[in-house]
Amino acid sequence: MGIAKLGMKMAANDVVANHENETRDKRSSDGSVKVICLGDSAVGKSKLVERFLMDGYKPQQLSTYALTLFQYKTRVDGTDVRVDFWDTAGQERFSSMHPSYYHQAHSCLLVFDITRKVTYKNLAKWYKELREYRENIPCIVIANKIDVDYTMTQKSFNFPKKHGLPFYFVSASDGTNVVKAFREAIKLAVKYKENSTDFMDEVLRELENFDDMNLNQDGYDSSDKKSSEDEEKT
Repeated sequence: MGIAKLGMKMAANDVVANHENETRDKRSSDGSVKVICLGDSAVGKSKLVERFLMDGYKPQQLSTYALTLFQYKTRVDGTDVRVDFWDTAGQERFSSMHPSYYHQAHSCLLVFDITRKVTYKNLAKWYKELREYRENIPCIVIANKIDVDYTMTQKSFNFPKKHGLPFYFVSASDGTNVVKAFREAIKLAVKYKENSTDFMDEVLRELENFDDMNLNQDGYDSSDKKSSEDEEKT
């Protein structure tokens, strides 16, 4: 990797890490979930998100080489939920994602382009990396650009079957199955967050419970101060 590309990747890593540090506490304490998009460059990840959200989204370009964050509000089983869709925004060109991209993700959309066989072959690489950081989160496989050749929907793809993953043929261009796939990703994310058994998620839930106790630090300080004063008197 050239010096210029290495510098850009380091800058991207810093942006992703800093943004995740700023938002993870808020995500832990409110009714929000994080859905990440994975796959090779130019498979249509951003277009899929934009197609799903249409005019009801607020894209935030955090860095040309880091990520684009799309925020969306919806209701799941009568509960208000804020969804943070994370898109790679070109970072996947470096062949791997910064660990912070995966941190506290609740579901994943794994996308390939049916017109480029290599993007399908590379699903295994992306899936392996996903499981290194988020072992148990739900993952949905998306076959995009079926509008180019609808006969591809008659073919069988072994990867999602092999890993037991939900699979959708979609088109960001004409909207086929986009809403259906994204709604499932959101529902799976909410369900995962509520029932996760991942160690780090359990730690985060314990921290949330601790925060909810709303301990009065001043009270403890006052008690400690009083105890110290009593000890001095004796």
